[in-house]
Amino acid sequence: MVQLPGVLGSVGSVHVAPMAGGPSTPALVTAAARAGSFAQLAGGYGTAESLAAEIAAVRAAGTSAFGVNLFVPNPVPISDADYDHYRSLLADEPGATAVAKREDDDAWDAKVALLLEDPVPVVSFTFGLPDAATVQAFRRRGTVTVQSVTDPDEARRAEHLGVDALVVQGIAAGGHSAVLDPARVLVDRPLPDLVRAVVAATALPVVAAGGIGTRDDVAAALAAGASATAVGTFVLRTEEAGTSDTHRRALADPTFRETALTRAFTGRPARALVNDFVRAHTDAPLGYPALHHLTKPIRSAAAAAHDPQQLHLWAGRAWRDAPTGSVADALATLLG
Repeated sequence: MVQLPGVLGSVGSVHVAPMAGGPSTPALVTAAARAGSFAQLAGGYGTAESLAAEIAAVRAAGTSAFGVNLFVPNPVPISDADYDHYRSLLADEPGATAVAKREDDDAWDAKVALLLEDPVPVVSFTFGLPDAATVQAFRRRGTVTVQSVTDPDEARRAEHLGVDALVVQGIAAGGHSAVLDPARVLVDRPLPDLVRAVVAATALPVVAAGGIGTRDDVAAALAAGASATAVGTFVLRTEEAGTSDTHRRALADPTFRETALTRAFTGRPARALVNDFVRAHTDAPLGYPALHHLTKPIRSAAAAAHDPQQLHLWAGRAWRDAPTGSVADALATLLG
């Protein structure tokens, strides 16, 4: 088991993963830090200005050890014909509009510039690998760098770039998979087995994530060689999370019986509770971020109508274990 960089906490700690789209509020990051956990703001989907405001809020609350997660530009091209075909399939969904195909890089340059000008303790990357120059620029500013990976090959590539640590994400994780090539078929293997494979392939410390919902899950990941673990879905129902009421209710609703990896909402594989939208679009194409923008009006309409059947209900396989109450109390149940 490799020692973590100090800012990432002690060996055996449980981190709170960054969750874009609302759940990872400054309040969640601050409360997790006060409970002795390491947590990150989710830089994805917002502007550089909104990210700066969230960083300021965390600092104003007295939190000094925290991170920011960024979506690395790694677009998944989709042909005009395939885009138009999927758009036609969605035409009758509530809120659907004729969104022109749109590609963007999630304001990557502006967010990198912000975090180099005003450094935070940790910057983590997902969806793609930054270039080596960017990693070194952060390290020169004293920022610890962390890369999300899903297999040993990705881990070796990240180590070659010079990052300080890895988040090893298993297939059971809720929300978007961190896989670098979304067209690659993900291998369904237990998280401890994946951790052992990555630990054998690299010399970097590993934070294990994906499907952790019990104390035994934490212990198994640590026994496999992880230096720490991370949870996301597990804290979605806590008081400090920015999870919508509709999403919270769905996580506790017994009529939702399974999760699945789906491309239906964003054109990248992401694990969600299986609802009507997921069932109706099992053949959704790859195409990120174009499909993310295409379905946004549908998702916004569903959110406004409190309709869980058309909403992206991100959830990992251990969603049934997610407790209510404070994030401090939730994390305490995993540490024992």
